[in-house]
Amino acid sequence: MIANHLGPARAESSAIRVLIADDQPLLRHSLALLVRGATDLTAVGEAGSGSEAIALARSTLPDVILMDIRMPDGDGIEATAAIASEPALACCRVLVLSMFELDEYVYGALHAGASGFLLKDTRPEQLLDAIRRTHAGESIFAPAILTRLVEHYVVRPATTSPHGIDVLTSRETEVLTLVARGLSNDEIAAALTISVKTVKTHIGNVLAKLQARDRAQLVIAAYEQGLVSPA
Repeated sequence: MIANHLGPARAESSAIRVLIADDQPLLRHSLALLVRGATDLTAVGEAGSGSEAIALARSTLPDVILMDIRMPDGDGIEATAAIASEPALACCRVLVLSMFELDEYVYGALHAGASGFLLKDTRPEQLLDAIRRTHAGESIFAPAILTRLVEHYVVRPATTSPHGIDVLTSRETEVLTLVARGLSNDEIAAALTISVKTVKTHIGNVLAKLQARDRAQLVIAAYEQGLVSPA
């Protein structure tokens, strides 16, 4: 049974639509209250299992899904993979929110198509900002998660992209480097003295040239190609 469907699928269309998937009712309710407390966000549903998350994603078409990992009836990784594979859900971006930073969860979530990975000790204001940035097309990682990604990928040969960074222009390489350093689109625009629109165009070009699925893969590609080194 679907845990909770909050209102019509297209209510409050100007707000960022958030679906919350977690098997703990109290946490789901708390996250929904947090989301509804922001004027630019709206909670469109709550799911208590992987299968419910998939069903609600299909019926509510959220912009961002806060996805737990450990859930019954299909975990968060399986649900993420199912959602990412459906063309009708291409608008949905998954932000994993977990108590655990285990390697298998992080890599599994990213390979399944998640756009980012945060821990449940994230401060409320940081989570709200992460939802907005995920909706804007950015990939958000907790600092500890980003460190683990770097440690995992920099010791491996480049596999994320079939092309090296030589296919990029010098400006695109600059943008890719700043993406890997965790800068937002606004911060990249300020650093390079260009417009946010131009930043988005460059990122789109980099995604196409490197045949990367999303910004998360760009972060990995930048480390693999040596543009950024571990701290």
